[in-house]
Amino acid sequence: MTKKLHEPLLVVEDSNEDFRMLQRLMRLMSVQNPIHRCTNGDEVLEFLYQQGSDAHSKGENLPNSKVALRPSVILLDLNLPGIDGRDILDRLKQDKSFKEIPIVVFTTSSNPKDIELCYQKGANGYLVKPMDAQELKKTIQAFVDYWLDANMPPVLD
Repeated sequence: MTKKLHEPLLVVEDSNEDFRMLQRLMRLMSVQNPIHRCTNGDEVLEFLYQQGSDAHSKGENLPNSKVALRPSVILLDLNLPGIDGRDILDRLKQDKSFKEIPIVVFTTSSNPKDIELCYQKGANGYLVKPMDAQELKKTIQAFVDYWLDANMPPVLD
C-alpha cells in the first residue's frame, strides 16, 4: 500500500450486518485506513459539511482542525433512509468541494437503469453486492486493491 494507507474511507451503509461484514473483510485484508460510517443521506451531508470542532463535541475521531473531514473515497449504498444514495451522489458531484472525491456505488441493485443513472451523475465505479460470501470477499478485495492501493487521485490544494 502507498501513502494513502491512512486516508479515511467513508462507507455509507444503513445495514449493520453489511457494514460489519465489510469491516471484517477489510480487517482481514489488513486495510489500515480509518473507516467512517454514515447510515443515511442526512448523516453524509452532516459528516462532510461539519466543522472539525463540531465533530469533537459529538465525540467523533477527527483531527484538530476547522475543516471538514475529507475521505479519500466514498463507498455509497443507493437505497438509504432519508436522502437517497442517488441524491447524495448527485449533490456531491455537483459541489466543487467534493466532486473530486471518488464515489463507488456499492448496492444490491443490478438494474441497468440504476447503473446508467449513477454513471450519468458522476459515479466513479459501480459494484453489486454479491450474496455469496466468497464473491463478496473478491469484490471487496478488488475495491481495496484499486481504490485504496493502485488508484492515484488528483493532488488538491
